[in-house]
Amino acid sequence: MSVKKSAKLDLLVRVRYSNPLPPPPCPPKLLDIPTNPMRYARPEFLDAVAGELPLPMIVDAECGMPLDLGHWESLWEEGADDSKLNPDPHNLPPLDPKDAFLLADPSSSTFSNGHQSGPATPASAPSIVNVTWLRKTEYLSRDNSQRFGVHEVKPAPAAIVDVSRNAQIAAVESSFKACNDDFHLETLRHPNNPHLTAVESYPVLPDADIWANQYDLFRFTERPGDRPNDVEDERLDCAILRPMRTEYDSFLAYYLTKDDNDALDMKQTRASLQPYEVPDDQEETIFRFVRDYETVKVEQEVPNEFLLVLHDGDPEQDHDDPFGESIKPPLREKAAYYKNIERKMLLKKKRQNAYEQYDDKWEVIRVKYAPMSKEEEEERQDALAEVADPMYLFNRDADGEVEVDDGAGAAPPITSQDIF
Repeated sequence: MSVKKSAKLDLLVRVRYSNPLPPPPCPPKLLDIPTNPMRYARPEFLDAVAGELPLPMIVDAECGMPLDLGHWESLWEEGADDSKLNPDPHNLPPLDPKDAFLLADPSSSTFSNGHQSGPATPASAPSIVNVTWLRKTEYLSRDNSQRFGVHEVKPAPAAIVDVSRNAQIAAVESSFKACNDDFHLETLRHPNNPHLTAVESYPVLPDADIWANQYDLFRFTERPGDRPNDVEDERLDCAILRPMRTEYDSFLAYYLTKDDNDALDMKQTRASLQPYEVPDDQEETIFRFVRDYETVKVEQEVPNEFLLVLHDGDPEQDHDDPFGESIKPPLREKAAYYKNIERKMLLKKKRQNAYEQYDDKWEVIRVKYAPMSKEEEEERQDALAEVADPMYLFNRDADGEVEVDDGAGAAPPITSQDIF
């Protein structure tokens, strides 16, 4: 027997109330709505908000503080009494009690947020200053105990230093005496390891042979070249870095010789020549492009790093020339010769871009020795005068320019004999 159930369907219609919201003045986040970015940068964007905000006060021409100058006759009449404007410091008028708080010390004030927390007495503890917002109270009590227990140490009076000319000369001469007459190598100790002792000393002098050159220190994030790290590469110490520029970027092109033999031949030829000497018969050295590098970090000033060469001194030798005259070349004394580093650069491999257009790209560079031009020779002599000319600082102004007297003749050029 089947039972038929009848279900009654009721249509329920809920009452809905509309609550329209005004559109936001700015696009919400995470939604890409095209808009003009200049509307956020212009000051006029906040004019509508400023216009809807009512001002809490009406500012008049006197900024709410009217000043009636008619009460002081001395401003308008000559010879009038001006004691009210310029009171006698020894006979001051009585202070109004309402203005007494203006003369209180702000550091010892007991006012907090415009209200006085208690009477200010000498025996009361000083108020807490420089307390960060929402700081825990247990830290405040600990800071107070530490602040009260520490006594202020008065700085000792500075010693009077004699800066006269005679005192400066005596200080310089005493430094030479300490380094020569009273110097004992056995007394020197390493600053970090006292067990290490000095075995030899060198005077520190500027290297006049290379002082006219400019040296930059380059560091690579990875070893340049195409060889693994455990394989020696003779080409790395005679590479070429050529500045390159595109429309949007600047970088360095790196060049190496084809094999180690070309690099060894170039270094051997360079070691057999005197500085700035050009050989009669020379062969060109070919450098090939390897890859591009971009600068990660550039330090324009390197005050604490130098090139240092320890030299034990040249032996005295006589050389006879074809004309029978004995010539003694200038000898270098035993010293540690230094040269400052101009810049430091950190380089990393540049990502290759097939669509990038180079202004002037070279795949091969052929290197040969060439004599110096007149401008290069003058620039070298000017740079060399910094360590070779005793009157270098007196002949330059504050900007480093040479001061030349019109009536005086030109100074003779500096030669290798003048340097040593």
